[in-house]
Amino acid sequence: MSIVKEIQSPIAAEMLLFEERFKQAMKSSTPLLDKITHYIVKRKGKQLRPMFVFLSAKAMGQVTENTYTAANLIELLHTATLVHDDVVDDANYRRGFFSLNALWKNKIAVLVGDFLLSKGLLLSVEQGQFELLRIVSNAVKEMSEGELLQIERTRNLNLDEAIYFDIIRQKTASLIAACCEAGAHSSTEDKEKIALMKEFGMLTGIAFQIKDDLFDYGDAQGIGKPTGIDIKEKKMTLPLIHAINKTDSRTRRRIIRTVKSHSDDPKRVAEVLDFVKQTESLSYAHTRMLEYRDKALAVLHKIPDSESRQKLELLVNYTVERKK
Repeated sequence: MSIVKEIQSPIAAEMLLFEERFKQAMKSSTPLLDKITHYIVKRKGKQLRPMFVFLSAKAMGQVTENTYTAANLIELLHTATLVHDDVVDDANYRRGFFSLNALWKNKIAVLVGDFLLSKGLLLSVEQGQFELLRIVSNAVKEMSEGELLQIERTRNLNLDEAIYFDIIRQKTASLIAACCEAGAHSSTEDKEKIALMKEFGMLTGIAFQIKDDLFDYGDAQGIGKPTGIDIKEKKMTLPLIHAINKTDSRTRRRIIRTVKSHSDDPKRVAEVLDFVKQTESLSYAHTRMLEYRDKALAVLHKIPDSESRQKLELLVNYTVERKK
């Protein structure tokens, strides 16, 4: 049994029903839109976010109808942000397949993202789930602000670690926090438990993003992006920030100049990758990732033990041990 299947075992039936409902939620009477959403559904990822929703709900009690609404809402809005991200980043691939903007151009991709956002909003309004809508809408706001903060702070490439953690908390961790908070909210009214699950998701999300940073310096096979892509996109990740801050001023200037002005030169990008690999920065980032994983597990262990809690623990470990 694969690790993902093992994690899903307490919620296997719920995930199957969720997939059917998600397909229905994506349907449109516009033929082109229906064709594109069918393409999206066929190329779905591991669906880690719905797993966080359902496991959080079960860890708090039982999966309810509201849990399905929460999972659908999260996945619709998450998919919309991915479509828009690909347009912003001018990315031609997503999970090893052509992105929507590569196949149907930017205008259509943006409109599809807008459609998915509206479907998510309508779903929650029609179900009267306004607290779920607040939770998820807040996450989307945080993600947008994080992206803009990254753009603002990386123009002069003088990021420090505190700003980096602010960015990834907003860009990545806020959505995983929303998954756990929404899942818990769908199952219990205990505000303390809901807050615990939100904190657990936030810490897990930070560890998840540091793992993604480390992929940029590892084997590109199967991870959906070539190594060095963060440097090509002028993104200052934890290993690079740490390496730059620990080197001499001359090397620092050269590395920053490469990222700022020569990120389209494969040879110069390879130099930056080699520079980081020759420092202790990959080990440092790995240690910080495990630090956040351990904090997440400590929070998780504040809720009663159950099969679902055990699978959430396994899911946290999977996020930092995954190969892609």
